[in-house]
Amino acid sequence: MNALEFRKVNKTYGDFSLSDLDFALPAGAICGLVGENGAGKTTLIRLLLGAARPDSGQITLLGAEAGTPEFAAAREDVGVVLDEGCFPDLITVPQLERVLADTYLRWDSHRFNGYIDRFRLPRNKRIREFSRGMKMKLSIAAALSHQAKLLVLDEATAGLDPIVRDEVVELFREFTREEDHSVLISSHILSDLEKLCDYIAFLHNGQLLFCAEKDAMLEELGLFTGTAEQADSLLPEAVVGREASGYGGVRALVKRNLVPPTLELQRPTVEDVILFAVKGARQS
Repeated sequence: MNALEFRKVNKTYGDFSLSDLDFALPAGAICGLVGENGAGKTTLIRLLLGAARPDSGQITLLGAEAGTPEFAAAREDVGVVLDEGCFPDLITVPQLERVLADTYLRWDSHRFNGYIDRFRLPRNKRIREFSRGMKMKLSIAAALSHQAKLLVLDEATAGLDPIVRDEVVELFREFTREEDHSVLISSHILSDLEKLCDYIAFLHNGQLLFCAEKDAMLEELGLFTGTAEQADSLLPEAVVGREASGYGGVRALVKRNLVPPTLELQRPTVEDVILFAVKGARQS
């Protein structure tokens, strides 16, 4: 079963449109959602959580179709971390836990308090006194403490120092060791996504340019650095994107199976793929 599915989904807000969105996240996998600000990531998440309705198309969450009673029930199985803290500022962690225990049917107090200790969060301070990073860690602790099957994370590693980010990334890996647990994570920190994700979905101007298995994608593509004459000799369909690299040189992202095997290529990063995809989309 897929953890989530979007089938030909369209949504328009004013002059912005999320167009013909069509992708799925298999159960047990982690998908990184990438795109510039305004690309449609937040709209996608709002649609998935039922905070907005599509103009057309079908959304399925943990096997339940949007607009059905089953869909509303499925949201109990979703842990959510948004880029802005959504907890009341004037309460403390113990007061928040009492609220969450009354909210979720399968709330796990022992697990929640374990994360509070692990993240070294104070219990006697009001949440408004927390830093952005502390609020993010509190949201992650809550999302992981009610036996969710799907985590939806919007910039969940933002505001965290590198050591804590690494710890949080490992927590998400631990979460998906159970075969029916999945993660959809939106982030601008592409190095985190490269370490964590099985799939990368890239939104640009409201359109899904690609959704691909990360390791297969990075194996199929290569980075070429050479002269403009060498780049011009390549098949047009072999070049995903190119840029000048100074002194007449060219740097290009290419499809390995369409270039001569004698051409020396480097393995790209996720960041390389995204940057060249953006440049290619702007050029077209």
